[in-house]
Amino acid sequence: MKYDLMKKTAIGSIVFFMVSFSLILYLSSHKVITITDVAQDEVREETTVKKEMPENDGEWNLTFLIGEADTSYLRIPLPEGCKADDIVIENHYMDKELWLLIPKAEENFYADNAISGNREAIKQGSFEFSEEGSRLKFQLTGIYECRTILENGNLYISFLSPRELYDKIVVIDPVCGGADAGYAEGNTLEKDIALQIARKLKEKLDGSDIKAYYTRMDDVNPSEQNRIGLANETKADMFIGIGVNAGEDSSIYGTETVYNGDYFIPGFGSVELADFLEKEVVTSIKGKALGLTEATESDYTIRNATVPAALIRVGYITNKQEATLLVRDEYVDKIATGIYRAIMQVYEQK
Repeated sequence: MKYDLMKKTAIGSIVFFMVSFSLILYLSSHKVITITDVAQDEVREETTVKKEMPENDGEWNLTFLIGEADTSYLRIPLPEGCKADDIVIENHYMDKELWLLIPKAEENFYADNAISGNREAIKQGSFEFSEEGSRLKFQLTGIYECRTILENGNLYISFLSPRELYDKIVVIDPVCGGADAGYAEGNTLEKDIALQIARKLKEKLDGSDIKAYYTRMDDVNPSEQNRIGLANETKADMFIGIGVNAGEDSSIYGTETVYNGDYFIPGFGSVELADFLEKEVVTSIKGKALGLTEATESDYTIRNATVPAALIRVGYITNKQEATLLVRDEYVDKIATGIYRAIMQVYEQK
């Protein structure tokens, strides 16, 4: 009798333990975290599953579901009927942000449906609703490339470093931008010329096997630290600045290339990059070579890049004839062709 009682007690204890343990696992796997504007290792935890939506328009924090911690993907639930072609993904790598527009997601969809999976690359997340749908915004911990899979009503995103995907990486830096016009002569502005050359160069690089990052493609002015950061963080093979020159003597014209004399790599470095740029651009435009110049303190981005770096100044806007050429579409295209050929020459030599 005593043995039967002990046996029943032991079995009851085991059953109670298994039920309790299962309940703990269930609760822990369904806990919700709201990532707010704090450091990644200081994430605040909340236990509410549904997020209250304010009445006024605005932006709200996304909720993240704990679970699937061993996965390499971030899982984003999608509204019924949402297809891959409906989703617009924008990689704002200069701001270290990833934006996703989900057209069919209603106003409360991402308040009611938590995101789960691996969020090591994410500092914080938010969403906003408009007539276009719900826009998700992820502030990232660094510069990433994304690979996506749509399956069973979910979008799975993996975050990869540029070097995990690309063998050849260049960073193109059209100087100035925004309120900083750079050198100016009448309506001819350095920032506009540099941007036009970069856009022409992009057309050519898009058809190659080279991954090109651009510090700007619009009339904005990223900080010098962000420009340098793009080159250093992507571990680019080269950093190429594009600008023009100006001087008090209006008779001076020609192309000059500035290089980083503080950063040396045996075999290929900033001097070699500058030399390729100078030769190829001058040949393409049939212009005058002014030669190579070592960067000074004013050339902050060139001096502080930890990859081979050079700035090509493609002409003098204070020279009337050269300024006229620098705003012509066919001449800009020739400059871009020269830079493109220089990049190709570099990779052939490597």
